[in-house]
Amino acid sequence: MASNLKLIGLGALLMSELIPKHGGYRKLKSFQVAQLVYDITVRFCDKYIDKFSRTKDQMVQAARSGVQNIAEGSQASATSKKTELKLTQVARASLEELKLDYEDFLRQKNLPTLEPKDSVLVHFKRLKPQTVDEFAAWVEDERKRNTNEQRQTRTNNDTATGKDKIVPVSERPCQSLSFSCLAANGALSLLNLACYLLDRQVERLAQDFENEGGFTERLYKVRTSKRRNRYD
Repeated sequence: MASNLKLIGLGALLMSELIPKHGGYRKLKSFQVAQLVYDITVRFCDKYIDKFSRTKDQMVQAARSGVQNIAEGSQASATSKKTELKLTQVARASLEELKLDYEDFLRQKNLPTLEPKDSVLVHFKRLKPQTVDEFAAWVEDERKRNTNEQRQTRTNNDTATGKDKIVPVSERPCQSLSFSCLAANGALSLLNLACYLLDRQVERLAQDFENEGGFTERLYKVRTSKRRNRYD
């Protein structure tokens, strides 16, 4: 009886080595950020992209692909590290495609693409919105703040010189930053973060695959261990 229990315990241990824990994608920061980007993109496209445009479908599909491939890769890791690595790279490529769509939107609308150190994005990163509603609240608050700054600048200029001061477009406190501009730049900031996280994830997966191998290597180790214990 004791020997049978020992064998059962050994079998469970070997199975855990053969098929390790997997599917915990909801805890991955890359998944969480990509999912937020997906939700934001759906709302963004509903508001600012022509519903009959192919761009709308492509943006939503790219955002969805990023989320789905992270999840699918995590599930596939049980039996194929190679598949997990491939799908994670597909997710990364999909989000890169989505970045280009947001950049194209800003360029074609003659709206600014903000630098990472811009005060608007510094405030955004400090706030760290976790939901699409928190993101929308940031857009609303930022628009109000920038409108107030613009009015204050105009008032100060009128008082000091009796006329408006000509300010370069790059230095104007967001007179060009419409709701769509803020939303696109916020989405780009999140996309940059998601892509950075996925780059690190791909690097780690590649190292793990190189050092530990995949399912075939684990299966060989389990079979070897079983044979060894059978004859002990």
